[in-house]
Formats: sequence, C-alpha cells, structure tokens
Amino acid sequence: MGRVKDLLHHPWILGITGVLLVLAVWTLATSLKLVDPLFLPSPAAVLAAGRAQAAQGLLWADLVASVGRVLGGFALSAAVALPLGIAMGTSTVINRLLEPLMGLIRYMPAPAFIPLLIIYFGLGELPKILLIFIGTLFFNTLMIMDAVKFVPRELVETALTLGGRTSQVLLRVITPCIAPQVIDAYRINMAAAWNLVIVAELVAANEGLGKRISLAQRFLRTDEIFLGLIVIGLIGLVIDLGFRLVMRRGCAWAN
Repeated sequence: MGRVKDLLHHPWILGITGVLLVLAVWTLATSLKLVDPLFLPSPAAVLAAGRAQAAQGLLWADLVASVGRVLGGFALSAAVALPLGIAMGTSTVINRLLEPLMGLIRYMPAPAFIPLLIIYFGLGELPKILLIFIGTLFFNTLMIMDAVKFVPRELVETALTLGGRTSQVLLRVITPCIAPQVIDAYRINMAAAWNLVIVAELVAANEGLGKRISLAQRFLRTDEIFLGLIVIGLIGLVIDLGFRLVMRRGCAWAN
C-alpha cells in the first residue's frame, strides 16, 4: 500500500496521468462528435496531419527553423545579460545609469519592433533572432541583477577581508551563489522567446512552426494548427526539463 501511495505522489506519474486524462476527454468528445471537427479535430486527425507533414519533410524543416531562431536569439540574450546583470548588481553607478533605461524599454512590446527590424535588416533570419534578443534581454538582465543584489553581504565582505581580489570574489563567491537564480531566470524567460518567434514567423517567414500555423489558419486546417501547438509545447517541455537537469547537476547544493 505504501509503494502505491509513493507512486501516486511521484511527479512523473501525476504529470503523465494529467496528460492522459486530457487526451481521454479529447478523444471521447471527438468520438461522440460533441464538437464540430472543424473546431476540434480528433487526436487521430492531428496525428495523421503530423505524419503527412513529416513525410513531406515540412515538419522537420519547420522545427529546425523555429528552434534555431529561438536558440540563436536566446543564447545571444543570455550571453549579454549575464555580465550586464552582474555589473548592474555589483556597481551602483552602472545600476543607476542603466536601470531606468531598461525599466522603460522592457515595457515596450517586443513585437512592436518588428517593423523597424524589417526596415533595418530585411526579411531574413537576423530580424527574427534580434526580436527574440530584444524581447528577452531586459528581463534576463534585471532578474540576474536582482539575484546579485540578494547575495549575502557577509560572504562578499569575508572574502575581501581574507584578501580576495575583486575578480576572485566575482568568480568564487558571487557567481556560484547566483547560478541557480540565473538558470531559473533563463528557464522562465525561454517561454517568452517561443512566443516571440511565433509572432515573428506569422509576420514574415518562409518556414517555421508559426508560419505553418498561419497557413493552416488561412485554409481552416485546424488539425495542423493543433499539431503546431502540440509540437511547440513538447519542445518547450524538453527545454524546460533540460534546464531543470542542468540545475540538478550543476547546482546540486541548491536543490
């Protein structure tokens, strides 16, 4: 009995059960034709759409295009946000210089920059990557800055008292202390990157999951719309689990 109770409380068991329940309700609703198939295609229809796109090579091409844009834009954002956030968190001068500007820009909707990015850089890949960069940079930076501000002051003062140089304090005290918060910030803001790439692909793209959803909407192919949404959700889940794995392996002391 105890083993059954432990299994029921296992996060994977409960998570899979929740997904299966939704799938069962979805299958039942479509089997009984409670909803017009135009509005709610069956799981079998969505699976068939996935097989058809995979056979044509469209699914893989769209997946590679979207994932490449997300990873490219977000990697650039993460690389810039880390030193910038640490600098803002450790330097009062840099903080007072940049925080008002970042507070202003982060409230500007990133998709509003699309017309300018297209004017400046055309319709290629660069505008899409830069849109993700702009849309996630300020949130990543400010979350890292806050993490640095919450580093216990006594740790820094002790390291300096023992003769540690500024670079040593930064690498051996501040960086390990904020590592879990940095990874968590990246994990949270990755969702925004996916939102932005879909918006960018809806506006101007030849391939990508967002573009495929847009085309499906134009021709009322709701099975393909559901397919695109599910694929995006699965990719997001894999990325999220990847961040969690990095957190467990790299910051085991913080778990």
